[in-house]
Amino acid sequence: MGASRDHPRSVLHGRRSECEALAGLLDQVHAGRSSVLVLRGEAGCGKSALLDFIFERASGFRVARVVGVESEMELAFAGLHQLCAPMLDRVGELPVPQRDALRVAFGLQRGDAPDRFLVGLAVLSLLAGVAEGQPLACLIDDVQWLDRASVQTLAFVARRVEADPVALVFAVRESSDEPELTGLPELKVHGLGEGDARLVLASAIRGRLDYQVRDRIVAETRGNPLALLQLPRGLTPAELAGGFGLPATEPVESRIEQSFHRQFQSLPRDTQRLLLTAAAEPIGDATLLWRAAELQGIGAGAAAPAVAVGLVELGARVRFRHPLVRSAVYRPASLADRQAVHRVLAEATDPEADPDRRAWHRARATSGPDEAVADELERSADRARARGGAAAAAAFLERATELTPDPGRRGARALAAAQAMFDAGAPNATEALLATAELGPLDDLRRAGLERLRAEVAFSLRRGNDAPPLLLNAAQRLEALDPELARETYLEALGAEIFAGRLSSGRGVVEAAEAARTAPRAPQQPRAIDLLLDGLVSRFTEGYAAGVQPLEEGLRALRREEGHSQDHIRWLWLGCRIAVDLWDDESWHELATRQVRLARDAGALAVLPIALTYRAGVHVHAGEFSAAAQLIDEADAITEATAGVPLMYTSLVLSAWSGQEAQALALVRASVEDATGRGEGRAIALAEYATAVLYNGLGRYEDSLAAAQRACEQDDLGLFGWGLVELIEAAARSGNPEIGSGALRRLEERARAAGTDWALGMEARSRALLSDGDAADALYREAIERLTRSRIAVHLARAHLLYGEWLRRENRRLDARRQLGRAHDMFSRAGAEGFAERARRELLATGESVRKRMAETFEELTAQEAQIARLARDDLTNPEIGAHLFISPRTVEWHLGHVFAKLDITSRRQLRRALPDPSPPTSPA
Repeated sequence: MGASRDHPRSVLHGRRSECEALAGLLDQVHAGRSSVLVLRGEAGCGKSALLDFIFERASGFRVARVVGVESEMELAFAGLHQLCAPMLDRVGELPVPQRDALRVAFGLQRGDAPDRFLVGLAVLSLLAGVAEGQPLACLIDDVQWLDRASVQTLAFVARRVEADPVALVFAVRESSDEPELTGLPELKVHGLGEGDARLVLASAIRGRLDYQVRDRIVAETRGNPLALLQLPRGLTPAELAGGFGLPATEPVESRIEQSFHRQFQSLPRDTQRLLLTAAAEPIGDATLLWRAAELQGIGAGAAAPAVAVGLVELGARVRFRHPLVRSAVYRPASLADRQAVHRVLAEATDPEADPDRRAWHRARATSGPDEAVADELERSADRARARGGAAAAAAFLERATELTPDPGRRGARALAAAQAMFDAGAPNATEALLATAELGPLDDLRRAGLERLRAEVAFSLRRGNDAPPLLLNAAQRLEALDPELARETYLEALGAEIFAGRLSSGRGVVEAAEAARTAPRAPQQPRAIDLLLDGLVSRFTEGYAAGVQPLEEGLRALRREEGHSQDHIRWLWLGCRIAVDLWDDESWHELATRQVRLARDAGALAVLPIALTYRAGVHVHAGEFSAAAQLIDEADAITEATAGVPLMYTSLVLSAWSGQEAQALALVRASVEDATGRGEGRAIALAEYATAVLYNGLGRYEDSLAAAQRACEQDDLGLFGWGLVELIEAAARSGNPEIGSGALRRLEERARAAGTDWALGMEARSRALLSDGDAADALYREAIERLTRSRIAVHLARAHLLYGEWLRRENRRLDARRQLGRAHDMFSRAGAEGFAERARRELLATGESVRKRMAETFEELTAQEAQIARLARDDLTNPEIGAHLFISPRTVEWHLGHVFAKLDITSRRQLRRALPDPSPPTSPA
């Protein structure tokens, strides 16, 4: 990393609009609002000059700056450390988990590897705290060469900073693919216009230049400022008469680099060697450079010629004029020369103070296998992993693999590198390393581990039907090698088959469950996942009823296991899905709530979107649509910030329950198309179920019946029972009672086996639809009584609706109005517009006048404002709310100001009165 590159403090020709935009950015920050911008353009187009413009104009600002340097060395959080180093005296003010995470990431203290998103929250808090004293501008140049951990963290901060006086401006090459920056505000920096390009060219050439030659040069450089300034150097107007003599198709970047290389070649030999040594050391440590120079017999005077021609500056740090100078020096050098300078740099590096940099230089100096160097790299990987730098650990291990002479050890290191690469979120690179590992003779345990990791990569990339058979094969291999890991892998295989569903490449989850019967017996003190595995095997091989008791035991064990480990958090989604399958709303609520809490506490944003999705599902069924929408928005924001794939599951269900036909059907089409391409059958079943809910709400029963029948084509865990409920209502209302009766028999088997109020309430309601007279009346009352004791408010409201519809047909108008009014009120409060309108129509048919419900003031709040208001109502402080939502306390305060204005209140105490009751409404039958 280097400090800023210097540019003349003069007018930037042709950059008026860009400078106005940047001045506006500074004005916005000065006014107390954050601003983020990505400057994107080709090499030499002037991105760094624009950053210098900010630096010069940022009067009253504190400015922090970091510049990425092209290097094959990856040191986790190195760029972030350089940016934050001047502010580290404020780290002690952070909450303890954030403080410790940041200090471990920067190698300032020992500890467990921190989650990189907890590091992100720490940096957000640090920058916000610093900005309280004076506005802060963070200038991040050459992002494409920063270490990945730093880029991910800074991109996360850029997406969460909002009401703090902080500017983050990134400069990145046009050709660079940095997915972390996708979606951030962007300013394209193009070449100069002809007039400004001519002025820049004229400033670089002595003497007059024929206008035709001038125009040819401007056209060849496409207005690139660095090309206009650099390419004419050392050439006379006569020599430029034919232009630069390079084909127009050759990239401008290549021409500039060649020009720098010609300058480099004109320097004395010792100067060339000194510059090559500097180019091989990306940190720009001048002290290290001069130690290495002394080892090569190079004196201090060797720097002067390079400084004189403007290629480099040598002060406390080494600064090349432009990254292309470094490339022009290092790339054309022979392999022997590059290895020689790396060898000297390794010798000059203190092994105690900087062992990782020394190991890397030793590795670059080595051309053949060398176990000693490989072993040193492996130790560096361990240190990188301890700091939470999975990508850096993977880079060290990958190079260690290349240098390992023994085939077996090489395979083992390649497998370790693959695991580190997978942990770093690079599944495609993981596959390449797995191919290398496969070539080495691996012992049986590592071979099984390789197959398991390959399956996990497949599942991570697609969540489709290719992962289950791979996981089953790995589980079978592990049976005799690691029984506990074998059982865990069988459970992974079952989970993968649950996702594959109807698109499974084999016989589906039943085949996986049959295979898992051969799994080693659970230990004497079984883990929760052992009980869940045995329960799922029974559920899918012996029938639903056989699986209820062991799965209930597994859920109780999972609820008892209170831990923060990744292993515990990763299985909670499956616990939620099993709870739904058992109609156990209490376990669903508890496990979904815990998963969100643990993921937040750990800062595990890789898990948090899934956790939020399951928690949002609980809110939907509790009739708390606004809370569900807020969690969905939060999950979407996190997946966007982490470049993840959006999870459409609960969005789809919420839009269906809300009666938003156009939105719901658009989500259905997108989900089915996406799931079909990946091989995820469960998503297709969910889309069909949501379609059935939508059409039942809209009163289009034939359409609902068709969708519900498609949803019930396969026994999808947690979805099949829901589909049966929709199918029975649609069949009864569309005049197909025989279809409904068949579905009711299957629902009865499940409800009686589960035995919960949710299950038995749904069965009673469904049976009432196919009954008459006193039997129907009693069943509707039973359904309402049971569902009142559950958390499933939307189905309680539907029980009131169906009972009211039946009462109206029985000419019991007063009783019907009471039930329909209750249903209408519950649906309206929730936001279930389709069902609310259905209830309103029925009420009108009884002679009752009903007005459409007007939106409440609370509904005028944005999703984030509503979420902040709820947390503030529950007495959380601004820092606590910020930690929950990954925003700064100042941003919380800013949003609360808008909340108070919209709700017409002046204090937090008034939030309890202004906000809706958080508990779902209940009512007697």
